[in-house]
Formats: sequence, C-alpha cells, structure tokens
Amino acid sequence: MSSYQEFLDTSGSEAVRGFVHPAAVAGATGSDSLILTHGAGANCQAPLLVALADAFSASGLNVLRCDLPFRQERPHGPPIRTAERDQAGLRAAVEIMGRQAGGTGRTFLGGHSYGGRQASMLAAAEPGLVDGLLLLSYPLHPPKRPQQMRTQHFANLETPALFVSGVRDGFGTIPEMEAALRLIPARTELLPIQAAGHELLTKRNGEELVRLVVEEFREFTGI
Repeated sequence: MSSYQEFLDTSGSEAVRGFVHPAAVAGATGSDSLILTHGAGANCQAPLLVALADAFSASGLNVLRCDLPFRQERPHGPPIRTAERDQAGLRAAVEIMGRQAGGTGRTFLGGHSYGGRQASMLAAAEPGLVDGLLLLSYPLHPPKRPQQMRTQHFANLETPALFVSGVRDGFGTIPEMEAALRLIPARTELLPIQAAGHELLTKRNGEELVRLVVEEFREFTGI
C-alpha cells in the first residue's frame, strides 16, 4: 500500500483539502497527476477512493483525493445548490497539481457519482483543462426517474472519458449509459462492473475492481 499525507491549500478562490499519494513506482517521473473526488453522501475518505488512489500511485501517478467545497463546509449532508463552487474547487485542485508538477506531465480528473458529474461539467465548460476523465458511477438520472437525464452538457464534452458503471446501478443501466455516451463528441469508453451497484466496491470485488479500473484507465489514456 502506498503512503499518503494530508494536504491543504488555501491560496486559490476555493480551498483544496484532502490527501496526496505520491507516485511510488521506482524510476517513474511522477509528473502525471490524477485528482479524485467523492459522491454526494461521502467524503474523500471513501474506501473506493482510498483504494484507487493507492493503486494509481503505485502505478506511477501522483494522486490527490480531495473533499469538494460543500463537504469542507459541513461533515454530513448532501450538496445543496453548490455545483458552481464544487466545480471551482476541482479547478483549484487541477491548478495546484499542475503547479506541483512544474508544468510538465498530464493531469486527469475523476470522481464518484456527484463528484464525477461535477468533473465532467467542469471539463465540458473548460475544454483542455484536463487530459482525461475517470467517471465512476456517473449518476445518469435519479433512481426510477429515467426521464430526468443529466446529459445536458454531454454535447460539449471534448475531453476523453472512461465511464465505470455497475450493472446493477439504479442511477443508469448499461444500455442507458451506452446510449448517453453517443451524445459525447470526445472519445469515450464504458467499463461495466458485474454484480455491482452504484457504490461499485463490494466485499467480494475489491481487489479485482481496483485492478480493472487502473488497467483500463491506463490503457485508455496511454499513461
């Protein structure tokens, strides 16, 4: 397991708080970075994020898993009208990781559920901000309300994106996800996770899930 350290930067318009996992591969340049954030009911200590951050750092990336601004303000409860601030927090995290890399390497952005949605909306609004997206359990629509699709920004998304979805996810079936991804002009890929729901991580699939996501994302992005 990789080591990590607490991180706090208040120099930007939004504070960035979380944990940094330095690249741990011997001989790796350590210039490529991945930022991961959490869903609406969690924080950056979510087991899925910790496991992925450990694995990605072990494979040679600097990883920051961070709390969105709404979670920094209060430890519990969902985001309420904070989308713009949460996206600003992710933008600040991207800027910080870019500065730490000295302007070299690539920066990738991802998150689980709500966090991934905010990452995709930020990338759609600011093409070129990041080099790729890792979207875990993208919340395509509220459970049992498929008419309320959250795809309005997909037509403007020009950043390559790997979507990871459980086949039992109530926020979007695999066929619904496949149809939605056709709205995106950028290169996309969908990784279905068998026997998994919206949380993705289960007691049985932990190690295999993490391995699959890391391998698929590295192949998808060429890192």
